[in-house]
Amino acid sequence: MSKTQKRRRDRRPNIPMATLSGVQSQDPDAFSRPASVLEQFHADYTHVKRDLRRIGLLAGSFITLLVLLSFIL
Repeated sequence: MSKTQKRRRDRRPNIPMATLSGVQSQDPDAFSRPASVLEQFHADYTHVKRDLRRIGLLAGSFITLLVLLSFIL
């Protein structure tokens, strides 16, 4: 068997570097307090809600179609 090496996780938050640029210049230990950085980050998930709605409608229509076909056939 071969030995596998585990990668170390990067402990930086997954936010854009433009958001961090102002915080890093003021405080070198900014990663220990991610709450101040997260206050500036506003996510927009409207496209995700739209996709989930479409998936739900398709799933519901397919289940309804299968139930109707089970009575007919």
